[in-house]
Amino acid sequence: CLNACTYCKTKHARGDLASYPIEELVDRAKQSFQEGVCEIWLTSEDTGAYGRDIGTDLPTLLWKLVEAIPEGAMLRLGMTNPPYILEHLEEMAKILNHPRVYTFLHIPVQSASDSVLMDMKREYCVADFKQVVDFLKEKVPGITIATDVICGFPGETDEDFQETMKLVDQYRFPSLFINQFYPRPGTPAAKMHQVPAVVKKQRTKDLSQLFHSYNPYDHKVGERQRVLVTEESFDCNYYVAHNRFYEQVLVPKDPLLMGKMVEVNIYEAGKHFMKGQPVSDARVYTASITRPLAKGEVSGLTEECRHALRNGSRWKAHPSAEIPRKTPASSSTALQLLRPQEGLKILSISLAFLAVLVTFYYGRM
Repeated sequence: CLNACTYCKTKHARGDLASYPIEELVDRAKQSFQEGVCEIWLTSEDTGAYGRDIGTDLPTLLWKLVEAIPEGAMLRLGMTNPPYILEHLEEMAKILNHPRVYTFLHIPVQSASDSVLMDMKREYCVADFKQVVDFLKEKVPGITIATDVICGFPGETDEDFQETMKLVDQYRFPSLFINQFYPRPGTPAAKMHQVPAVVKKQRTKDLSQLFHSYNPYDHKVGERQRVLVTEESFDCNYYVAHNRFYEQVLVPKDPLLMGKMVEVNIYEAGKHFMKGQPVSDARVYTASITRPLAKGEVSGLTEECRHALRNGSRWKAHPSAEIPRKTPASSSTALQLLRPQEGLKILSISLAFLAVLVTFYYGRM
């Protein structure tokens, strides 16, 4: 992330921007599809800032990624802050219209008050956010815009909060993450004059009531949609699928549907979901190039490494067989697998060393 938001603690732990090379991300995507994956997420602390440290940008990466996506598979984009998408609006609209990219984008606004945004050091104004949303809504029909709001940020007045209420009422976001401000130790916002807890709680309640006052999917009952089935619902009664706009569609729990793209008729809608019945005469798309990995198998390993793991033999990694890395700086990281005898030897030495430390400690008491 390139921001320095006054309320954020994450960057203290994660550090500055560090982008993977395009080739590595594309290769990783290809390998995932070869392992049976049907949906990939491109995500980071701020996806929109990708590439600024290595001389490229997000649209360049995305055009390369969509070339690797097989029919029946989809790509979902992660969160991007308004400043880093403004300069790429035209290209982003084209990418979000691509048939193998979900028409969905998470753009946090946090507040609809420019004075609050300035205190947050968000590096944009409300007009910037509206420009992004309005442009994408016009150029990408039906797009789902998800956003975040913080209630009760230090210094937020009743007038500031009402501006946020008006914004939510104007756009009726189908996905809204409402957060009551909490001062994280060590952040500049923790040292600011705090809004009383009772006020923060009431504002959070008011915004939640506004959000639950509208149903974004009622008008979609009766539609025929193509959805990608990817997981089991929390109550274990349905499978969860997503349509073109990354809206949640619950479908019957039929094992034959998992990992498939199917057509359904929408027969019910709730606040956060729709329910769909598969159409019997529709074509089923199978994205998997091969058998999906079994539960517990590790993704991202080369065939050489998998063979070594199955046979329990010693294997030393080389650059073409790296495990997924956290940052480009760790590109020299190698995976070393040991024979069982060597593992026992190391364990014995470690236990002996621990016994010496314990003896020394209690001997001094």
